[in-house]
Amino acid sequence: MFEKYKDEVIQMWLNGFGSYNIAQDLIEKYDLDIGKNELKNIVEQLIKHHLVDKEILKSNVKLSKQKQKQQDLNRIERKSFREHARIENAVSEYSKEIAILLKDYNLTLQTTEHKNIKNEAVMVVHLTDTHFNELVNIDGNQYDFLIASKRIRKFAEVAKKHAKLYKIKNIFLAITGDLMNSDRRLDELLQMSTNRAKATFLSVNILTHLINDLNTIGNVSVACVTGNESRVKEHNGWTDITASDNYDFTIYEMLKLLFDGKKGIEFLDCGLEVVVKVGKRNILLIHGHQLKGINDTSVAKLISKYSNKGVKIDFVICGHKHHALISDFYAQAGSPVGSNSYSDNALNLSSCASQNIYMFTNDGRYDVRVDLQNTDQYDGYEINLKLAEYNAKSLLKTKTKKTLFEIVI
Repeated sequence: MFEKYKDEVIQMWLNGFGSYNIAQDLIEKYDLDIGKNELKNIVEQLIKHHLVDKEILKSNVKLSKQKQKQQDLNRIERKSFREHARIENAVSEYSKEIAILLKDYNLTLQTTEHKNIKNEAVMVVHLTDTHFNELVNIDGNQYDFLIASKRIRKFAEVAKKHAKLYKIKNIFLAITGDLMNSDRRLDELLQMSTNRAKATFLSVNILTHLINDLNTIGNVSVACVTGNESRVKEHNGWTDITASDNYDFTIYEMLKLLFDGKKGIEFLDCGLEVVVKVGKRNILLIHGHQLKGINDTSVAKLISKYSNKGVKIDFVICGHKHHALISDFYAQAGSPVGSNSYSDNALNLSSCASQNIYMFTNDGRYDVRVDLQNTDQYDGYEINLKLAEYNAKSLLKTKTKKTLFEIVI
């Protein structure tokens, strides 16, 4: 019968009243016919039960929290596993297709080791932003693998003419990124592993021809930095480990494997930034997305950064902007692609296909911007037309390592 006073008893107890005072107050307030000591014992029982219920409640809340925590951990682990599995499946399928293509379309490579002449001249062939798997079809410009093959061959022919003019037997092929575009969603990569593999292989095929072609007149050294558009995942990485998760790195490593042991060909390094000693000058290779724009100020900061490490930078080369710009201490090369829908419609910019070459001779540096827009007089390198059927980028998308790599003359 005293259960109806439970809430009042508990409230008085919480307010600091003792059990005897609570019993006395209840008797006076409700005119109860019961002794104070007897009611005091009942009040103590009500308080005791309340404390037991409170402990049970706390225990239940604790158990619920533990259960929720475990559910959250399981959910995170499952999500992590799904992402890991998707990456592993995508890379596995991509790698399988690459292996099949390498087996079915074996490339025969014959290279030549040239004797050096008494001449410190070195030609830097600057290749950047080829975007080999991009499809462009706008007024004034078209681009696909076949056109890319023609433009790269024209680039090699012009470079060879200048090499002969300056009696150059040492050629440095400087690749500054974005050799391919990337569909960075993992499910897209998984679904299009065949197309990505074919595009990668065709890119390797064209670059193999380029290296072989340059090797006909001189020894060729190759270095590469990775770009932003050719990254596999959605976000950029700023370490060499994450930079290697990039189609540029894959293509470079495939070329390195294909030319392994070949005379007259040397592969140096691939990373976010690479410094190569060309003759007596240190050249810094970057893609260019690290900078808000290449200019005197941004280049000065780069030079200062390396100067603090004890490395003197004489010349900086980059790409990224698809726009040719040559200055005293830096140069930005264009792109074999030329204008596309994004640059035309979104940026309202016009450009034409081009790349740069730089001749470092005993009496100075000589630069040439090579126009690649018109290739009517050139045949492209031989590529497999069946492999050129690819899914192009959407037009709506706009180790402890050496710091210096020396080309020995």
